[in-house]
Amino acid sequence: MTPDLVIFDCDGVLIDSEVIASRVDAEELTRLGYPITADELIRRYAGVPGADMHADVERRLGRTLPADIYDRVEERVLDSYRNGLDAIPYVRETLQVFPWRRCVASSSKPATLCLGLIQAGLFEVFYPHIFSTVLVERGKPAPDLFLFAARQLNASPDRCVVVEDSVAGVRAAKAAGMRALGFVGGSHCLTEHAASLRQAGAELVLDRFDQLPTAFDQLA
Repeated sequence: MTPDLVIFDCDGVLIDSEVIASRVDAEELTRLGYPITADELIRRYAGVPGADMHADVERRLGRTLPADIYDRVEERVLDSYRNGLDAIPYVRETLQVFPWRRCVASSSKPATLCLGLIQAGLFEVFYPHIFSTVLVERGKPAPDLFLFAARQLNASPDRCVVVEDSVAGVRAAKAAGMRALGFVGGSHCLTEHAASLRQAGAELVLDRFDQLPTAFDQLA
């Protein structure tokens, strides 16, 4: 297969940030009376926009969370990014010789998304084709963000391939009529992660980013 467009999730696919965000979210929610570990949070909410995650927690708690929780989490995550964040192994080398059109479509807010890419040395690799969930009405697992990205680059959905590390992201790709590749090369990925991505609809699951170019040869 020769794709018209390859759409990359960011956290956990391009930058090794999912473990940072999940730790911060888990600590803040536990502090507010909703005990949860980082691993539990990853299993339940990986790939889901933060606002949607907090809305689900509110339903489970039966009460609203403080209005500043998202700002608190984002501030802590941004601080962590500045103090140490890197690209997923082999991302830079692979993208240097990557022949297909590409973009980023992430559930992160713009400030977090852009800082993460800058800190990892990837911002210029994708600019200006960097799309945040704030640009659409519904976040993943709805298909809105991926369809928005395809429209911006005049790509046919059935000729797009999405690279995702989350079940929500794979489901969003399938709902958009796109091919989905799972990725489990991030440090947050748990033992059962690959099986979960396949069950959600990923056609292949990669554990190294440099496996990506040859993966397209395996897509019929």
